[in-house]
Amino acid sequence: MARHGSMQRGENPPKSTYYEQGRFGRMFPSLEPFAADTPTIRAALMKIGKQGGIMDAQDDAGASAKDLILVPALNVNNPNNPAMTAGMTFLGQFVDHDITLDTTSSLEQQVDPEAIQNFRTPTLALDNIYGLGPLNSPYLYDATDPVKLLVEANPGSAAQSRGGAQRFDLPRNSQGTPLIGDVRSDENLILSQLHLAFLLFHNACVDQVRANTGLTSSSAVFNEAQRLVRWHYQWILVHEFLPKTCGQAVVDDVLKNGRKFYKWRNEPYIPVEFAVAAYRFGHTQVRPSYRMNFGPAAGGDVFLRLFVDTPANSAHPDPDDMRGGLRQPRRFLDWQTFFDFGDGNVRNNKKLDTKLSSVLMDLIGFPAGEPQSLAQRNLLRHLTFKLPSGQTVAKAMKLPVLHESDLHELAEHGLDKRTPLWFYVLREAEKTQNGERLGPVGGRIVTEVLIGLMQGDPTSYLRQDVSWVPSLPSAAGAGKFAMTDLLQFAGVVHPL
Repeated sequence: MARHGSMQRGENPPKSTYYEQGRFGRMFPSLEPFAADTPTIRAALMKIGKQGGIMDAQDDAGASAKDLILVPALNVNNPNNPAMTAGMTFLGQFVDHDITLDTTSSLEQQVDPEAIQNFRTPTLALDNIYGLGPLNSPYLYDATDPVKLLVEANPGSAAQSRGGAQRFDLPRNSQGTPLIGDVRSDENLILSQLHLAFLLFHNACVDQVRANTGLTSSSAVFNEAQRLVRWHYQWILVHEFLPKTCGQAVVDDVLKNGRKFYKWRNEPYIPVEFAVAAYRFGHTQVRPSYRMNFGPAAGGDVFLRLFVDTPANSAHPDPDDMRGGLRQPRRFLDWQTFFDFGDGNVRNNKKLDTKLSSVLMDLIGFPAGEPQSLAQRNLLRHLTFKLPSGQTVAKAMKLPVLHESDLHELAEHGLDKRTPLWFYVLREAEKTQNGERLGPVGGRIVTEVLIGLMQGDPTSYLRQDVSWVPSLPSAAGAGKFAMTDLLQFAGVVHPL
C-alpha cells in the first residue's frame, strides 16, 4: 500500500505526472484532448449545455419555492436520491473551497494546468476556516478570546425560530462583506451557515480542550483544538462523505491497496480531471429550492429558491432566494432538513444525472457575452484545459466503458464516442449506480484525490495516526463521528 505520499516499489511514472504544491496538473498527462478547440466543437458544447437544452431540468419558473420541493409533478427531472441527504451537496462545495481557488483561467484561452496557481493550499486542513492563524489573520478571530473564531449574533432571529433560540451569522464588516478565510462560503445561505457551523465547532473544541487537557497557553490550546477540528472533519470525509458519494468499496480499496492513478513526486497537486470534471458532480445534485428552517410555531416554514427570486427583487434586503451576503432574522438553517437526525424532517438530495436545475442554466453576475449557463461553462472548460474524453479515461483506468447508446443525445455532435469527461461522469453515475452515487470512473478519481490529499499532508490523521478514531461525542457510540455529530457538538442544532 502506498501511504504518506510515497511511491510503491517499482513505480516510475513519467516526470510529467509530477507537480509541485499549489499547482494544478494532470492525472492522465498522456491522453489526448477529447476534441480540438474549433468553432464547431464550441458550438456543439454551447448547444448541449444551453438553457432549455438536454441538460436543463425544465423546472417550472412560476412555481413557488415550497411547491418545487413538495409537489411530485414538479420533481420529475429532479428525482430524490434515497441514499443521500440534501446537506451533502453543500458539504461537497465546502470541501471544494478548502482545496481549490483558481482566479486566473479563462473560458476563451487554452490553459496549461501546470502554470495555474492554486490560491488554496491543496490539503484538507481547513485554511478556508483558519486563514493564516490568529497572529496573521487576526480579523478572523475573537479579540476577547483570540484562540476562538469570530461569529456574530443574528438580531431578531430568536423570534423567528420555532424553539426561540438565538441564531448566529458569519462576522461581517459594515458593508456586509464576510470576515472569513474564503468569501466564496457566502455564495449562498446554506454554505454560509455551514461555514458558520465550522467556526462554532472550532470554538466548542477550544472549550473541550480547556476543560479536559490541562493545557493553558494560548498556542497549545489553539493547536490542539485545531487538530481536533481537522481530524474529525477528515474522518467525516473518509467515513461518510466518500462512501456516500463514491461507494464504500472504492474507499476501502484505496485505503487498503493504495492509489493507482493519483501520484506526485514531492507534494500533492489538484488534477484537472478532478477539478474541472469529476468533482463538479455536485452541480447536478442542486435543487431549485430548499426548506431553510421551520420558522416560529405560528409562522410557517421558510422555503427559498436557489437564485434569484425575481429580477425585480435583485436588491431586496430579504429576498425569497438563497443568495448570500445578507443578514436578516429569518435567514438561518434548521439543520434537521439537511442531515438525518432521525426525526423524519430530512430532505433528500437530487440524484446524479445529466440534468441541472434550471436556475443554474441562467446564472447572474457574469460579464455580458460570456455563457450564463453553468453547464456551458463546465463543458467549455474541457476545451480550455484540454481534458481527455470519458471513454479514454475509462480505458486508461481499465474500467468498463459506457456504450455509445448510453450517450445517444450526443451523437449528432459526434460526442457519443468521445464524450466530455464531466458529462460522461454524470451519465456513468446515472446508468451504473441509478444516480445514487458516482460510477467507477468518477468515484475512483474523487476518492483517490481526496484520500491522496490527506495522505500527502503531514498534519492529517492518515499520516500522523492512521489508526486514530474520533474522541468527541457521537450518537452512534464511541469511535464514530458524522456530520450530525459535528453540528450537534457545534451547538447549531436546536429543538423544533
